[in-house]
Amino acid sequence: MGYKSIKQDFLRFLGRNAAGSLINLLIKTLRVERINSGHFDTVSENEQCVVAFWHGKMFLGWYLQKNKNFSALVSLSKDGDLLASLLSRWGFKVARGSSHIGGKEALEIMINQAREGSSIAITPDGSKGPARKMKAGAVVLARKCSLKLFAVGIGYKKRITIRSWDSFEIPLPFSKAVALYSEAVVIESGLAYEETSKKIIEFETLLNELTEKAEALCLN
Repeated sequence: MGYKSIKQDFLRFLGRNAAGSLINLLIKTLRVERINSGHFDTVSENEQCVVAFWHGKMFLGWYLQKNKNFSALVSLSKDGDLLASLLSRWGFKVARGSSHIGGKEALEIMINQAREGSSIAITPDGSKGPARKMKAGAVVLARKCSLKLFAVGIGYKKRITIRSWDSFEIPLPFSKAVALYSEAVVIESGLAYEETSKKIIEFETLLNELTEKAEALCLN
Protein backbone atom coordinates (compact mmCIF):
# COMPACT_ATOMS: atom_id res chain seq x y z
CA MET A 1 0.00 0.00 0.00
CA GLY A 2 1.41 3.42 -0.99
CA TYR A 3 1.77 6.38 1.34
CA LYS A 4 -0.90 8.30 -0.55
CA SER A 5 -3.32 5.43 0.02
CA ILE A 6 -2.41 5.35 3.71
CA LYS A 7 -3.21 9.06 4.02
CA GLN A 8 -6.53 8.65 2.18
CA ASP A 9 -7.47 5.60 4.24
CA PHE A 10 -6.57 7.44 7.45
CA LEU A 11 -8.75 10.44 6.57
CA ARG A 12 -11.64 8.24 5.47
CA PHE A 13 -11.35 6.16 8.63
CA LEU A 14 -11.66 9.34 10.68
CA GLY A 15 -14.64 10.39 8.63
CA ARG A 16 -16.41 7.09 9.22
CA ASN A 17 -15.88 7.26 12.98
CA ALA A 18 -18.18 9.92 14.44
CA ALA A 19 -16.93 12.57 12.01
CA GLY A 20 -13.84 13.51 13.92
CA SER A 21 -14.30 12.13 17.44
CA LEU A 22 -10.98 10.31 17.16
CA ILE A 23 -9.13 13.35 15.90
CA ASN A 24 -10.65 15.41 18.72
CA LEU A 25 -9.44 12.83 21.22
CA LEU A 26 -5.97 12.77 19.70
CA ILE A 27 -5.60 16.57 19.70
CA LYS A 28 -6.73 16.74 23.32
CA THR A 29 -3.76 14.55 24.25
CA LEU A 30 -1.31 16.98 22.59
CA ARG A 31 0.66 19.42 24.71
CA VAL A 32 -0.08 22.47 22.56
CA GLU A 33 1.89 25.66 23.17
CA ARG A 34 0.53 28.75 21.40
CA ILE A 35 3.22 31.42 21.10
CA ASN A 36 2.63 35.12 20.29
CA SER A 37 -1.10 34.42 19.90
CA GLY A 38 -2.37 37.40 21.93
CA HIS A 39 -2.80 39.84 19.04
CA PHE A 40 -4.40 37.20 16.84
CA ASP A 41 -6.85 36.24 19.61
CA THR A 42 -7.86 39.86 20.12
CA VAL A 43 -8.37 40.49 16.41
CA SER A 44 -10.19 37.20 15.70
CA GLU A 45 -12.57 37.78 18.62
CA ASN A 46 -13.48 41.33 17.60
CA GLU A 47 -13.13 41.57 13.82
CA GLN A 48 -12.69 39.49 10.71
CA CYS A 49 -9.26 38.31 9.60
CA VAL A 50 -7.45 35.75 7.46
CA VAL A 51 -5.24 33.06 9.01
CA ALA A 52 -2.92 30.84 6.97
CA PHE A 53 -1.01 27.63 7.73
CA TRP A 54 0.57 25.06 5.41
CA HIS A 55 -1.52 22.21 4.03
CA GLY A 56 0.69 19.53 5.56
CA LYS A 57 0.08 21.05 9.01
CA MET A 58 -3.69 21.35 8.69
CA PHE A 59 -4.34 18.66 11.33
CA LEU A 60 -3.83 21.19 14.14
CA GLY A 61 -4.21 24.33 12.02
CA TRP A 62 -7.93 23.86 11.44
CA TYR A 63 -8.56 22.74 15.03
CA LEU A 64 -7.09 25.92 16.50
CA GLN A 65 -9.79 27.96 14.72
CA LYS A 66 -12.59 25.76 16.07
CA ASN A 67 -15.84 27.59 16.90
CA LYS A 68 -14.39 31.04 16.12
CA ASN A 69 -16.59 32.29 13.24
CA PHE A 70 -14.25 31.01 10.55
CA SER A 71 -15.12 29.86 7.05
CA ALA A 72 -13.19 27.48 4.82
CA LEU A 73 -13.17 26.49 1.16
CA VAL A 74 -13.11 22.71 0.64
CA SER A 75 -12.97 20.84 -2.66
CA LEU A 76 -15.70 18.50 -3.91
CA SER A 77 -13.33 15.52 -3.88
CA LYS A 78 -13.96 12.42 -1.72
CA ASP A 79 -11.34 13.56 0.79
CA GLY A 80 -13.00 16.99 0.69
CA ASP A 81 -16.29 15.41 1.76
CA LEU A 82 -14.65 14.14 4.94
CA LEU A 83 -12.85 17.40 5.66
CA ALA A 84 -16.06 19.37 5.11
CA SER A 85 -17.89 17.13 7.57
CA LEU A 86 -15.14 17.52 10.16
CA LEU A 87 -14.91 21.30 9.79
CA SER A 88 -18.69 21.66 10.04
CA ARG A 89 -18.55 19.81 13.37
CA TRP A 90 -15.85 22.26 14.46
CA GLY A 91 -18.10 25.23 13.79
CA PHE A 92 -16.73 26.30 10.40
CA LYS A 93 -18.93 27.64 7.65
CA VAL A 94 -17.87 25.45 4.74
CA ALA A 95 -18.10 26.38 1.07
CA ARG A 96 -17.51 23.70 -1.53
CA GLY A 97 -15.74 24.17 -4.85
CA SER A 98 -14.79 21.91 -7.73
CA SER A 99 -11.79 19.64 -7.13
CA HIS A 100 -10.35 21.33 -10.25
CA ILE A 101 -11.27 24.83 -9.12
CA GLY A 102 -9.23 27.67 -10.52
CA GLY A 103 -7.59 30.39 -8.47
CA LYS A 104 -9.99 33.11 -9.62
CA GLU A 105 -13.07 31.04 -8.76
CA ALA A 106 -11.63 30.07 -5.37
CA LEU A 107 -10.88 33.71 -4.58
CA GLU A 108 -14.43 34.75 -5.43
CA ILE A 109 -15.84 32.09 -3.11
CA MET A 110 -13.63 33.26 -0.25
CA ILE A 111 -14.52 36.91 -0.89
CA ASN A 112 -18.19 35.97 -0.64
CA GLN A 113 -17.51 34.13 2.63
CA ALA A 114 -15.81 37.25 4.02
CA ARG A 115 -18.62 39.53 2.85
CA GLU A 116 -21.06 37.30 4.71
CA GLY A 117 -19.19 38.17 7.93
CA SER A 118 -16.75 35.29 8.39
CA SER A 119 -13.05 35.20 9.01
CA ILE A 120 -11.18 32.91 6.62
CA ALA A 121 -8.81 30.04 7.41
CA ILE A 122 -6.72 28.94 4.44
CA THR A 123 -3.94 26.54 3.47
CA PRO A 124 -2.21 28.76 0.89
CA ASP A 125 -0.30 25.92 -0.80
CA GLY A 126 -3.42 23.75 -1.23
CA SER A 127 -5.04 21.86 -2.61
CA LYS A 128 -2.38 20.28 -4.81
CA GLY A 129 0.81 22.22 -4.08
CA PRO A 130 3.65 22.62 -4.56
CA ALA A 131 4.19 22.32 -0.83
CA ARG A 132 5.01 25.45 1.15
CA LYS A 133 4.73 27.69 -1.90
CA MET A 134 2.22 30.52 -1.61
CA LYS A 135 -0.63 30.87 -4.01
CA ALA A 136 -2.03 34.39 -4.28
CA GLY A 137 -5.39 33.80 -2.58
CA ALA A 138 -4.66 34.71 1.04
CA VAL A 139 -2.86 37.97 0.24
CA VAL A 140 -5.30 39.09 -2.46
CA LEU A 141 -8.27 38.24 -0.23
CA ALA A 142 -6.80 40.31 2.62
CA ARG A 143 -6.21 43.20 0.20
CA LYS A 144 -9.63 43.14 -1.45
CA CYS A 145 -11.57 42.76 1.81
CA SER A 146 -9.30 44.94 4.01
CA LEU A 147 -8.68 42.09 6.46
CA LYS A 148 -5.66 41.58 8.69
CA LEU A 149 -3.59 38.55 7.70
CA PHE A 150 -1.87 36.17 10.11
CA ALA A 151 0.58 33.33 9.52
CA VAL A 152 0.77 30.34 11.87
CA GLY A 153 3.79 28.06 11.88
CA ILE A 154 3.05 24.63 13.33
CA GLY A 155 5.36 21.89 14.55
CA TYR A 156 5.03 18.52 16.28
CA LYS A 157 7.75 16.85 18.31
CA LYS A 158 6.56 13.31 17.50
CA ARG A 159 4.70 12.66 14.29
CA ILE A 160 4.19 10.42 11.31
CA THR A 161 5.00 12.12 8.01
CA ILE A 162 3.24 10.76 4.94
CA ARG A 163 5.05 10.76 1.59
CA SER A 164 2.41 12.85 -0.11
CA TRP A 165 2.88 16.11 -2.01
CA ASP A 166 2.31 18.11 1.20
CA SER A 167 4.31 15.79 3.52
CA PHE A 168 1.12 15.48 5.54
CA GLU A 169 1.86 15.17 9.26
CA ILE A 170 -0.07 13.15 11.85
CA PRO A 171 1.03 13.98 15.40
CA LEU A 172 1.44 11.08 17.77
CA PRO A 173 -0.61 11.02 20.99
CA PHE A 174 0.79 13.10 23.86
CA SER A 175 3.32 14.81 21.60
CA LYS A 176 4.37 18.40 22.17
CA ALA A 177 2.98 20.77 19.53
CA VAL A 178 3.83 24.41 18.90
CA ALA A 179 1.74 27.00 17.07
CA LEU A 180 3.78 30.17 16.45
CA TYR A 181 1.78 33.22 15.34
CA SER A 182 2.89 36.23 13.34
CA GLU A 183 1.92 39.78 14.05
CA ALA A 184 -0.89 41.08 11.86
CA VAL A 185 0.14 41.67 8.25
CA VAL A 186 -1.74 44.56 6.64
CA ILE A 187 -2.10 44.52 2.86
CA GLU A 188 -2.96 47.97 1.56
CA SER A 189 -6.02 47.98 -0.70
CA GLY A 190 -4.37 50.14 -3.36
CA LEU A 191 -1.34 47.92 -4.02
CA ALA A 192 -0.48 47.38 -7.67
CA TYR A 193 0.10 43.94 -9.17
CA GLU A 194 3.89 43.97 -8.77
CA GLU A 195 3.66 45.17 -5.16
CA THR A 196 1.09 42.50 -4.38
CA SER A 197 3.39 39.84 -5.88
CA LYS A 198 6.17 41.01 -3.55
CA LYS A 199 3.83 40.72 -0.57
CA ILE A 200 2.98 37.15 -1.56
CA ILE A 201 6.68 36.23 -1.61
CA GLU A 202 7.27 38.02 1.70
CA PHE A 203 4.36 36.21 3.34
CA GLU A 204 5.58 32.85 2.03
CA THR A 205 8.99 33.55 3.57
CA LEU A 206 7.36 34.57 6.86
CA LEU A 207 5.21 31.44 7.04
CA ASN A 208 8.16 29.19 6.24
CA GLU A 209 10.28 30.90 8.90
CA LEU A 210 7.56 30.52 11.53
CA THR A 211 7.07 26.87 10.60
CA GLU A 212 10.78 26.14 10.90
CA LYS A 213 10.94 27.94 14.27
CA ALA A 214 7.87 26.06 15.54
CA GLU A 215 9.44 22.75 14.53
CA ALA A 216 12.68 23.69 16.32
CA LEU A 217 10.84 24.80 19.46
CA CYS A 218 9.15 21.40 19.67
CA LEU A 219 12.54 19.84 20.32
CA ASN A 220 13.19 21.96 23.44
